[in-house]
Amino acid sequence: MGVDLGDLVPRHPTTLEALGGRIVAFDAFNVLYQFLASIRQEDGTPLMDFKGRPTGHLSGLLYRNARMIENGIKPVFVFDGKPPGFKAKEIERRKEAKKEAEAKWREALDYGRIEEAKKFAQATSRLTPEMVAEAKALLTALGIPFMQAPSEGEAQAAHMVKKGLAYASASQDYDSILFGSPRLLRNLSITGKRKVPRQDRYVLVEPEEIVFDEVLSTLQLEREQVILVGMLSGTDFNEGVKGVGAKTALKIVKEHKTLADAKSYVKTKYGYEFKEDAEGIFDFFLNPPVEDTGPAKPGQLDTDAARKLLVEQHDFSEERVDRVLNGMEKSLKEKGAQKKIEDWL
Repeated sequence: MGVDLGDLVPRHPTTLEALGGRIVAFDAFNVLYQFLASIRQEDGTPLMDFKGRPTGHLSGLLYRNARMIENGIKPVFVFDGKPPGFKAKEIERRKEAKKEAEAKWREALDYGRIEEAKKFAQATSRLTPEMVAEAKALLTALGIPFMQAPSEGEAQAAHMVKKGLAYASASQDYDSILFGSPRLLRNLSITGKRKVPRQDRYVLVEPEEIVFDEVLSTLQLEREQVILVGMLSGTDFNEGVKGVGAKTALKIVKEHKTLADAKSYVKTKYGYEFKEDAEGIFDFFLNPPVEDTGPAKPGQLDTDAARKLLVEQHDFSEERVDRVLNGMEKSLKEKGAQKKIEDWL
């Protein structure tokens, strides 16, 4: 999902320790989907409780937030609001893609191709309203603030960074760059050792930082032109020009610097016409609906509420949950991190 600018933008390695004391605004849906995709059993079956309800989103929120708080990071989660109208086609496309991936997952399981099954299973993740409500309940119990964006969570997170309400936005997608986030952090929710798909080896995934001004300087583009690169190669809102990746899109935009010129060129060169409202998408990246207010106030760390949700309702190991919660409580006291949101900001 999202635009892929990984081959173009300069990225710098960082560490959780280096981000200590910083407020980081997370694109909540992006993070939850990452957890649902990666926290699975060996054959790709979702992590579930005894009633068959998915729990990967809760597991990820508990353990990853505990690790960030241990390092002094102050997370804020921003949930998506109402999607723009032109995202409807992309949402429908994703639904169909999930159905196709689910069929391939079950077929691979039937033939005992476990590694292949796990790959397809990761593309079947669904985030239901009930799961979102559970995620918010757990964040509340952990004392972690969150807010509902009027539209796209990444746009709101980027706005918070611009306003000085957060140090950086955090997402695996690069759309935050198109929304003009001054600083983007990636890999915070998947930091650690990860198995390479279909290979018998592991790699260490480390956090990385992308600075927007450096992106503009390196690519020698204005922000509007970076948006064009994304639109030509494909975003969450449009499919992009077939056969045009980020590098080719960059070359096109270097020569055709406005939306009108770029549209005219790809129509002549590739026979491509935007099926979506190109002008509307372009303007949405420049001027998305956002709120100037900060996230809702968090409460204190409520270990009883967290235990009730995780252990009593979703069959988590009481011993493991207690160990994590006790560690969080200790970290918060040692670092003085458990403050109201006004103090954070």
